[in-house]
Amino acid sequence: MTVPSHAAAGKTFHTMGATDIRAVIEASRPEIVACVRDTYLAHERGETICLNSQFLRFPEKPNARIIALPAFVREPRGVAGIKWISSFPDNLADNVPRASAVLLLNDFATGFPFACLEAAQISAARTAASAALAAEALHGTRAAGKVAVIGAGVISRTVVEFLRALDWSIVDVAVFDTVPGYAEKSARHIASLGYRAAPSATLAAATGGADIVVLATTAAAPHIEDPGFFGAGQTVLNISLRDIGPDIIAASHNIVDDVAHCLNAGTSPHLARQKFGHHEFIDGTIAQLMRGDIAVSRDRPRVFSPFGLGVLDVAVGLAVFTIGARRGAVREVPDFFADARRW
Repeated sequence: MTVPSHAAAGKTFHTMGATDIRAVIEASRPEIVACVRDTYLAHERGETICLNSQFLRFPEKPNARIIALPAFVREPRGVAGIKWISSFPDNLADNVPRASAVLLLNDFATGFPFACLEAAQISAARTAASAALAAEALHGTRAAGKVAVIGAGVISRTVVEFLRALDWSIVDVAVFDTVPGYAEKSARHIASLGYRAAPSATLAAATGGADIVVLATTAAAPHIEDPGFFGAGQTVLNISLRDIGPDIIAASHNIVDDVAHCLNAGTSPHLARQKFGHHEFIDGTIAQLMRGDIAVSRDRPRVFSPFGLGVLDVAVGLAVFTIGARRGAVREVPDFFADARRW
């Protein structure tokens, strides 16, 4: 099977499920990191369209939301898309994943949708790839004495899998979760990747002495607020965006994926701007850091806060779909649309 061209738009629709997507991701992590790097750089050059995320919230479930992320990527093939991702933290009490998602891809020549992909894993993969890029750009090497993983869920597990795929050398991984059993399971999984890993009894014990801290929790509001909590030179991957209080943000070097996107929705940088009335604490974007346009010193903690750009989902989704199509892992749905011709 070949990837459909615009000439086929409206004739055949395609789906790709979780099992096949997982297989593609497991075999292609370095390629996904390269895709995310290229997309960040394209976004910085203005070669994407990335609209603000739209949040659907529910009065009877205040901690739940469904988010729509529409986006367009011009290269290597013009494709638009939208990720529809839900976050229902109460699922965790039933051992059900917090997030679920689908990704719809549209052909740019005709506007016709040509594929629908299970997207929770695509979302996790693009998040982990961006974390891996930031870890290397901020830490300066693919070697760390200690990595602290805070939040023992899918995202943190995927981040460590991507570090492993990129041949990171890590001496110890400390895992902390408010549910000790989750931390134990996560530590066992990380150990199966070849790293020495163990659960930590407290947040402070996990982060103390860590070169890199991965924050991947379901926290809706800051719970780390002491400006001295992180040490000078520590790299903090603020993946979950809301763990850190504004005073820590103001006392740190800050890198984001997109300044305007990150300064909303109650993220740590957003709360800092609200408190201090400016965002001069933001040093720049990950693309600027990778290009060498900016640099950050080790005199303060270095915090990466990625809002999660829809262009990354579209780019990684297209890459996964393309690989899956070559492998015959994409299902065709003929005549999905009523008619491919106007007359």
